[in-house]
Amino acid sequence: MAAAAAAGGGSGRRARAQRGAAGRRRPRAAVPGAEGRPRAAAGRAGDEEVSSDSEPEGPALGRRRREAAEEEVEETPQEKKLRLAKVYLEQLRQIEEERAADEEEEEAARPADLIGDRLQEDVLEQRGRLQRLVAKDVQPPDPASIRVLRGHKLPVTCLVIAPGDRVIFSASKDGSLIKCKWDVESGKRLCVVPGGKKGTEERHLGHGSQVLCMAISSDGKYLATGDKNKLIMIWDTATCKRLHIFTGHRDAVSGLSFRKGTHQLYSASHDRCVKVWDVAENAYMETLFGHQDVITGLDSLSRECCVTSGGRDGTVRLWKIPEESQLVFCGHQGSIDCIQLINEEHMVSGADDGSIALWGLTKKKPLALARQAHGLQEAQGLQQPFWVSSVAALRNSDLLATGSHSGSVKLWKCGEGFRKLEPLWDIPLVGFVNCLKFSTAGDFLVAGLGQEHRLGRWWRVKEAKNSICIIPLKRRAAAPSPEAPDNS
Repeated sequence: MAAAAAAGGGSGRRARAQRGAAGRRRPRAAVPGAEGRPRAAAGRAGDEEVSSDSEPEGPALGRRRREAAEEEVEETPQEKKLRLAKVYLEQLRQIEEERAADEEEEEAARPADLIGDRLQEDVLEQRGRLQRLVAKDVQPPDPASIRVLRGHKLPVTCLVIAPGDRVIFSASKDGSLIKCKWDVESGKRLCVVPGGKKGTEERHLGHGSQVLCMAISSDGKYLATGDKNKLIMIWDTATCKRLHIFTGHRDAVSGLSFRKGTHQLYSASHDRCVKVWDVAENAYMETLFGHQDVITGLDSLSRECCVTSGGRDGTVRLWKIPEESQLVFCGHQGSIDCIQLINEEHMVSGADDGSIALWGLTKKKPLALARQAHGLQEAQGLQQPFWVSSVAALRNSDLLATGSHSGSVKLWKCGEGFRKLEPLWDIPLVGFVNCLKFSTAGDFLVAGLGQEHRLGRWWRVKEAKNSICIIPLKRRAAAPSPEAPDNS
């Protein structure tokens, strides 16, 4: 049987060898017309080879197959980065060429340099090190050119400038909201939402108490206002229609800011906490605690963090939202009443001890401190400094503005690396300067004036007018190029 099996195995191997040989010889046989006939014993691979060799592709079929093959090829991460970089560079080229068309001819003739400058600017801005040197070119403002816009019955407490620098929104202690929309060019009031009585907010469109703060989203879609009655109202900027009311704070809402590029809203209150909201979803997100006294001001930029001034607890705090942590900065001797970010790494604050402080987020003490910034006043037989009631910074530059009730708004220049404060010009304005905002382009400064301080009634300047003042800022002809404060 073993022999038989061996014989059978041998015959089987010979048979397979013969079939294999026959199979190898078969394609060399030239049989007319054989290309178009299917072979019964052929497998799937053979059928596909015959079909692709014998049937000529039409143009449409070939194009579809090429497109399908291209879709099947996945883009690698490196290729995606390269593609996105090319798209970004092309967008920058278009933006800078459009901007250069309105400038001098020699600037328009250098698109590659413009793109390089813009890229360098973006990198420095993200690192918080961008400092455009514009203060040295600002000329003394002409008091005769200041435009005064009236409309609020009580002191103006807050204002914002909409993206595009053409519209101003303002609010006051009378609870009214003016969409001042004040048109910047004409001074015309485009929309007025009057205030009402406390407790009527559900029936009445506007606020029922003093409005203390406001913020506008970077896309100009939403406006948020906070009042003394613990409420935050969200508005459609185009129609002045109220969209939603946020409740949750247990005391007056004193600070609001939208995170740049998003609809995430930060709010601060006299209840000593910071809350985070998603305005697009009408949703509350979280609450952060830390201050030991009322929070008087709040600001934020594009990072997921915000800065606050803590009144008489004497601290400025940086809140890191994802980590739910905070950094504490100390330097003022009085109540810190106002704060604003200059860029992602530096900020300025003002206090009722008359001082102005420049801060870097990597140091817990001020980089620069100007005491008695607005001089001294006679109060009850004593010499006391004028309170600093508002501060403003032209973003990513070395130009600052501060307000008090000393009779003037002061412009300041930040030294290199934000380590020095130098006074520039005084702009005469009578009354409490409760809010200040630079236009995005830096060609005008807006001040909100009142007879009283926005947070109280300690003094009253009777000769002051409750109004908004638009102050033109002119510069010398030569525009400076952006520079970093410290390249080391």
